[in-house]
Amino acid sequence: MKDKTALLIIDMVKDNLDENNNFPITTFAKKIIPSINRLIKEVRKSNGLIVFPTDSYTEKDFIFKGKMKPHSIRGTKGAEVTELLDMEKEDLWLPKPKFSAFFGTNLNQWLKERGVTRCAIAGIAAHFCVLTTAMDAICYDFKTIILKDCTAAFSESIHEKTIEIFTKNPLYPLFKIASADELIQEL
Repeated sequence: MKDKTALLIIDMVKDNLDENNNFPITTFAKKIIPSINRLIKEVRKSNGLIVFPTDSYTEKDFIFKGKMKPHSIRGTKGAEVTELLDMEKEDLWLPKPKFSAFFGTNLNQWLKERGVTRCAIAGIAAHFCVLTTAMDAICYDFKTIILKDCTAAFSESIHEKTIEIFTKNPLYPLFKIASADELIQEL
C-alpha cells in the first residue's frame, strides 16, 4: 500500500527571507524555493497534503534570551509564509510556538485524521526546526524523510554535516534522507 504524504515546509516566512534582516540563512533559503515549488506541485498531483508550519513567537519569547534575535513575531507580516512559495487556500498554514511543527499544535491529530502515513520535510533550518520536526514525526509513528535538496541551514557546511549525520541511521527506512526526485518516484 502506498504511503499518503504530507509535505511539511518549515519556517519559510517573510522575516527569514528578508535580506534586510541580515540572517545568514536567507541566501540559502532562497536557493531552495524552486525545488520546493516543484515538489509542492508533485505532492498535490499525488493527492498529498501541503502544510506550512511557521515560527510564531512573542517579542518576549524565552528563545530570544540567548543569541537569537526576535523574528517571526505573531501577528506581523514577517511571520507570514513567503509569497515566493506556491501556497493555496486548501493548504494548512500552521503557526507554531516553538521549533518542532508538532510542539504545541494539533498537527499529529490533523495528519492522522487525513490518513497521512509519511511526512516529507523541507524548509529551514535543517539542523534545528527541520530536524526537531523530523524527530517528532517519527515519535508520532510517521515515516519521515528530510529532503536534502529542499532544506537549508546557516551555511553549506552545516547543512551537509546534518544530512551526512542522518543519512545512515538505525531507523532507515522509517527515517531517511532523500532528494525531491527520490520522493517523487515514491509518490
